[in-house]
Amino acid sequence: MMNSLKPPLPPMEAMSVDDVPVGKEWQYEPKWDGFRCLLFRDGEAIALQSKAGKPLTRYFPEVVEAARALRPKRFVLDGELVVPEGRTFSFDALLQRIHPAATRVRKLAEETPALLIVFDLLADAGGSLVEEVLPARREWLEAFAKNNFLKSGRLRLSPSTTKLRLRNGSRVSARQSSPSAATCRTRPATATACRRLRTTAAQTAWLGDSATTRVSASSVRCS
Repeated sequence: MMNSLKPPLPPMEAMSVDDVPVGKEWQYEPKWDGFRCLLFRDGEAIALQSKAGKPLTRYFPEVVEAARALRPKRFVLDGELVVPEGRTFSFDALLQRIHPAATRVRKLAEETPALLIVFDLLADAGGSLVEEVLPARREWLEAFAKNNFLKSGRLRLSPSTTKLRLRNGSRVSARQSSPSAATCRTRPATATACRRLRTTAAQTAWLGDSATTRVSASSVRCS
């Protein structure tokens, strides 16, 4: 079955808030410092799209090849492109990946390969999932990642939890679990109830169960 979602597709937008929202209806994720990216696959056709709807496919051939190597032939993923550098990510190195020369693109793909950290599954072989609520999509995404992502591959699953502990540090994203992705895309910008929120407070998300795992670049970096 053909995907009903095609690029350009407006992604869910983030909006800054002063405090991290709390409550049972919220799901917490790291805020990654990269390029927002939607990945579309329909058979052998693969496309990467930026938040602004612009094509990114030619700039990240290693991510395209990683998507092509997956067993599922039709899906749409929402995530963030990042470039690992030691135990963190380099936004400067990521910016350098946008280059007009094909030879330079290939060279940088080898020298500073990118990862796509995935936090949502918007479509699968059965069609669009954007009308489904976030907990269902997250469950399907985790199963998709478990069955298809390689441990040290170019596609990684973004950590997520419903439990939150905060310490001084960086940023966290929060998403409400009841509305669908479609609702998030169609409501006006002033409606905060179902949008992914990005905190501006000086905080670090310590996410996990009773063991309390610190979410950082090392959670998904090459190792």
